[in-house]
Amino acid sequence: MTWYALQHKPAQGDRALQHLQNQDIACFYPKISVEKIKGGKRSKKLEPLFPGYLFVNLEQTDPMWSKLRSTRGVLRIVGFANKPAPISDAVIQHIKDSLDSVAEQGGIKPGQAVQLSEGPFEGINAIFQAYDGEERAIVLVSFMQKQQSIRVPVSAIKK
Repeated sequence: MTWYALQHKPAQGDRALQHLQNQDIACFYPKISVEKIKGGKRSKKLEPLFPGYLFVNLEQTDPMWSKLRSTRGVLRIVGFANKPAPISDAVIQHIKDSLDSVAEQGGIKPGQAVQLSEGPFEGINAIFQAYDGEERAIVLVSFMQKQQSIRVPVSAIKK
C-alpha cells in the first residue's frame, strides 16, 4: 500500500478524516499543539501540521479510489498529470517520528531555568514564572540574597 495526499475543503479536515475512516480507509492527519494569544490570553490548540491536507494509504487498484472525491470534506486528490502522486513510507514515518519532538519543543514552561540575554539583567540566570501578555514574561531572579519577580520582554529570554 502507498500513501497519497488529499486536499480537504477549508476547515473540514476533521470531517474528511471521520468520513474516510468510516469507509475503512487508513488515514494520517498530523496535528500539533500550538500556543495562541487571543485577547491577551494564551491558550493551547491542536492544529494540523499541514493545513488543508491529510494522507491516505491505498493500493492503486483499490475500488475506494472512486469514492474518495465524493467523500464529505475531501476537495481533491493531490497529483500530477491526472495521476495521484505517491508519497514514500519513509517520508510518512519521518513525519510521525518528528511529531513527538515538535510537541516537546513547545514554549517555556513555569519553573524552567532561563537566562536573560538583554537589558539591565543581561547574563543573569532566572526562573520562568508566567507570560504577562503577548510580549512580556515574569521571571524570578536572585538579587540581594532574595528572589525578586521582574517583568522582562519575551525576546530577552534564552532557554
